[in-house]
Amino acid sequence: MRRAKITIVGAGNVGATTAHWCAAAELGDVVLVDIPQTEDMPKGKALDLMQASPIVGFDSNIIGATDYEPTRGSDVVVITAGIPRKPGMSRDDLLSTNAKIVSAVAEQVKETSPDSVIIVVSNPLDAMVQQAQKVSGFPPSRVIGQAGVLDTARYRAFLAMELGVSVEDVSALLLGGHGDTMVPMPSCTSVGGIPVTRLISEERLAEIVDRTRKGGAEIVGLLKTGSAYYAPAAAVAQMVEAIVRDKKRLIPCAAYCDKEYGVGGYYVGVPVILGSNGVEKIIELELTEQEQADFKKSVDAVHELVSTMNELMGQ
Repeated sequence: MRRAKITIVGAGNVGATTAHWCAAAELGDVVLVDIPQTEDMPKGKALDLMQASPIVGFDSNIIGATDYEPTRGSDVVVITAGIPRKPGMSRDDLLSTNAKIVSAVAEQVKETSPDSVIIVVSNPLDAMVQQAQKVSGFPPSRVIGQAGVLDTARYRAFLAMELGVSVEDVSALLLGGHGDTMVPMPSCTSVGGIPVTRLISEERLAEIVDRTRKGGAEIVGLLKTGSAYYAPAAAVAQMVEAIVRDKKRLIPCAAYCDKEYGVGGYYVGVPVILGSNGVEKIIELELTEQEQADFKKSVDAVHELVSTMNELMGQ
């Protein structure tokens, strides 16, 4: 049986840790690509991971590269490339810079792995996945953004910490854009089958929801010199597994919605069935009035982000 081929573009913390999770779970062979100032950096990280394989006991092959030829024929391509927002940098500066980086990567993927499924992790996420789909020309179902799995994991972790229960017993869902406007769904949240609203007061749940929305910023504030990477990388690996093993996972991802939820042609976080063909189905839920209002606010923020990106890129 042929092993899946997984390319990860960007060998920074998120990319390298994604390679680690994917290799350790034997999801396939991994190509770690970067165009760094130190040319051998991705090769060094790949070799280091390969040397861990006898200890951990995995048989995935991992190579590092500074061009795209070794990635040819990949089944899944994960795009983590981009720069973090730096002091003095405006949101528009970040948006413009990362849109150019993601565009360049998407062009390469289009040429070397035209049948792949693309998972975008680069920020600002909702705009970057839109740009990757536009430049690659791939069917929208084969270009997906990683956000909902991470945001849901944070929400579940905070709920488990609050209740003193196993994270395995917490089931939750979020909708909308990745960031302050995401929409946690208490109506779709339960603990061991018990609705979370029966276990946590409305006021305390609102505080946990707010902490979830600011989960990334909280970690940035603690680290001082970087951002989260263990959980984001684990979230990507879960999506990769769903695709390469055709698991038909029902998980929240940034997916292209047109008529769905009345979004009108943008990528936003929604529950999807994820399998070998990428997004195989978008699950439409009946939202409460408050959820509808919150979701509309989140979608409006995505519209604004994409419009600004298009202006900056002259599109």
